[in-house]
Amino acid sequence: MSKRSLNGTDFTAMVLAGAEQLQQHAEHVNSLNVFPVPDGDTGTNMNLTMSAGVTELKRNNSDSIGHSAGVLSKGLLMGARGNSGVITSQLFRGFGRYAAPYSELNAMQFASALQTGVDAAYKAVVKPVEGTILTVAKEAAKHAVYYSRRTNDITELMEQVLLKAQETLSQTPEMLPVLKQVGVVDSGGQGLVYIYEGFLRYLQGVQGSPEYTAQLAAKPTYTVNHQETATAAVTGTAAFADRHELAQSKIETEDIEFLYDMEFFINRQLGGSTAAYFDEDQFRKALSINGDSIIIIADDELIKVHVHSKAPGEVLNLALRYGEITQIHILNMREQHRDLLTTGLDIAPMPELFADIPLDPVGESREQAPATPPADELAPYGFIAVASGQGIADIFKSLGVDVVLSGGQTMNPSTEDFVNAIGSISAQHVYILPNNSNIVLAAQQAGELLEGERSVTVIPSKSIPQGIAAAFAFSEEEAQDINTDNMMDAIGRIKSGQVTYAVRDTQIDQLDIKAGQYIGIENSKIVTAAEDLLGACQELLSKMLVSGDEIVTVLAGDETKSEMTAELADWLGDHYPNAEVEVHQGGQPVYYYIFSVES
Repeated sequence: MSKRSLNGTDFTAMVLAGAEQLQQHAEHVNSLNVFPVPDGDTGTNMNLTMSAGVTELKRNNSDSIGHSAGVLSKGLLMGARGNSGVITSQLFRGFGRYAAPYSELNAMQFASALQTGVDAAYKAVVKPVEGTILTVAKEAAKHAVYYSRRTNDITELMEQVLLKAQETLSQTPEMLPVLKQVGVVDSGGQGLVYIYEGFLRYLQGVQGSPEYTAQLAAKPTYTVNHQETATAAVTGTAAFADRHELAQSKIETEDIEFLYDMEFFINRQLGGSTAAYFDEDQFRKALSINGDSIIIIADDELIKVHVHSKAPGEVLNLALRYGEITQIHILNMREQHRDLLTTGLDIAPMPELFADIPLDPVGESREQAPATPPADELAPYGFIAVASGQGIADIFKSLGVDVVLSGGQTMNPSTEDFVNAIGSISAQHVYILPNNSNIVLAAQQAGELLEGERSVTVIPSKSIPQGIAAAFAFSEEEAQDINTDNMMDAIGRIKSGQVTYAVRDTQIDQLDIKAGQYIGIENSKIVTAAEDLLGACQELLSKMLVSGDEIVTVLAGDETKSEMTAELADWLGDHYPNAEVEVHQGGQPVYYYIFSVES
């Protein structure tokens, strides 16, 4: 079908069709993982990211493409998981920035929006790698700008965009040797191609599956488990005592001056003719007389307000000037503090309250972040770490980590998970240990969203051993820059090893690997393959240990047997008598063993 312009309704339908196409092929995208290990997750991450955008569009769609693209941007940004998910969110964030002032886009404007998305995605990645989703998006957008000078039909233009994306995808093995060696195309690029296929299916009038359409109509396809995040925060804080005092124990209950934590909406349309003109600066100044931690987000219909105040009645009377007050939540923070000191449990205000209003497409998520508590209530440092396996989580907690987010290679926390975790920590500066290369971008994106409001440093740890080494290197008595340097030095001294099994036959770096074999991975490179688990562990450790007097840490996974672990420890003692060996039950999935070797 010929189409000369796209409005918000068209765009929403395209996104739903793209999300459906991706969802139906998510497992295929997962299967394109370069390593033949059972942890391919690009399809899962992109699917969860797109589902978050779909949820926002369902809540707040519009005939205006500028509005709809901004709403999508909000959902994708906060729901982004893994590198592929973060890059996808940035592609559509840039698209939303371009589309913001328009109610409709013509073919040339649509092409320019795609190009703006590519620019945003490349800017978000510190070291862009060609032969990935970035290249597929770049070449498709470049071709769109060129071809939009030849046609005003958006359907025809989208056909060309998809063809160019497919062509570029097929060339990714020539750009990244490891793809060619394994015999696959880039997984993120394939995911983007599926999204573009869905876009074209809608424009051509191809209907989606009834099951997916019914699912979208029924309820949101993605939600963030705030309870799990809160539980992690409480558990992590309770264990922080080994290296820090509980942050809230450093202040007296009566020292909390602005004791009422208030959240509410002002409905401007229900204020009638008597509603006063809303001057945000004046309103903010008035609230600051008896309050702090002020967040105000306003649009034409609603004003949402967060404030810590010692005079809640005055706040509500002030707000009534501008409209009708709804969804009022007031929490006594002195009572919360007493409960925390008595039981170790934190009673947090509801984060859902501020989740429904559509914000501007550029800066929407920044205002949603929790405000920094007053300086005299803050510990100097706080920590967030990502880990999978109860034993590993316990190790991080014993090292002073406040919040341990459950995640790893197959379960990547979203940007919103990190934002919520940061908000749960009362500290002047928060360090994040992602402990996986596929999680670093989401952590960095969370820090960028809170720039100017919270001080956050992401230590780019790419493995559990690196994260543990960084946590060991931290000292609360040191300055922030010295701690950062020490942790960066620590992760550089660590060799990381993992043992898992191959899910398919392949050849990597002249190493023939058969499905079902046990494979050893050193610093993200497969270096050995063996028929038995103990043999794979011994071969890998033999390659990792050079001088024989290193510090070796063994983390046993949830599927390992204690007899095997004991046999491995005995072998280490016999062959490397000068090495210092520690064995822990990590409880991690996917990897039978994780090894750390430090010289």
